[in-house]
Amino acid sequence: MKKIVLSIAMAALFAGAAGANDSTAEKAAGGLVLTRTDAIDMISEDLFVSAEQVRVRYVFRNRTPSDLRSTVAFPMPDDDLTEREYRDIAYPRDFVTKVDGKRVQMALERKAMLNGKDHTALLAALRVPLSDEPETRLDELSRPEQDRLLTAGLVAVEDEGGPGVKRHLKPLWSIKDTYHWDQLFPAGRDLNVEHLYAPGTGGSVGTDLAMPEIRHGAEGKAEIARYCADAAFLAGIDRLARAAGEAYAALPEQRVGYVLRTGANWRAPIGSFRLVIDKGAPANLISFCADGVRKISPTQFEIRRTNWRPDRDLDILIVSPRG
Repeated sequence: MKKIVLSIAMAALFAGAAGANDSTAEKAAGGLVLTRTDAIDMISEDLFVSAEQVRVRYVFRNRTPSDLRSTVAFPMPDDDLTEREYRDIAYPRDFVTKVDGKRVQMALERKAMLNGKDHTALLAALRVPLSDEPETRLDELSRPEQDRLLTAGLVAVEDEGGPGVKRHLKPLWSIKDTYHWDQLFPAGRDLNVEHLYAPGTGGSVGTDLAMPEIRHGAEGKAEIARYCADAAFLAGIDRLARAAGEAYAALPEQRVGYVLRTGANWRAPIGSFRLVIDKGAPANLISFCADGVRKISPTQFEIRRTNWRPDRDLDILIVSPRG
């Protein structure tokens, strides 16, 4: 896949979240997913991605002579509870879905997963909350109940405790959230669906690619490959660092991901696909992997495809001048 790197010149300070370690990990979501069916085609998808918002408009068509009811779902990225104590993580939020202009109320299915197995029923039977501070309840369990979870591999012992002090356990499962609703697809008619949310944008107060020792190491090379960052993009980072008057200036970065490959799950390819990526400010640098990119504004870039099946997900890196 051909590289596309676009850089132009700034203005705003990095708006992404920064935790105690000045870095936030991104969690990428994607678009809506239907129960597998050969009756419904995705006629078009119009996708907008920025660090602040993801908007996607679909046109679905039921090609059969009968009305069809199907479950439409929005799977969230996994929430690995073991990651929470080590780093700040940004998750998608603020979801809105409309069908033919009318807002849809989505239900939430939540599961506790470990190594591909659903352990929700076991945790529910023990009245252990799946997500919100389960440690308190884990410590209240009896020894046999704790041992049951240990045998299942769902927890690890963090402190064996002692006389008068209960054993302290930490959870090891991941939360799998899926928002969903049942939708009627009228026979032989198009259905317009719009979905928008704030992406789980990650970032740092200073991109590692501004530091030569990291840029030329294994970690830097992996990041360069992930975002197809070419010589022009890296030279742009060096230019921003020089403009800041420091050899290793802390240049804010934002990382945005979008799961495109769910769009390959249809009976037929996506008829008409349009993607617009917005880098936020004219002076920001942006890098992502794509070909056939066209600049349509000082901050926006467009990609179009016809009869397309996506074969990779979208990863976007935005680097800003220091304010």
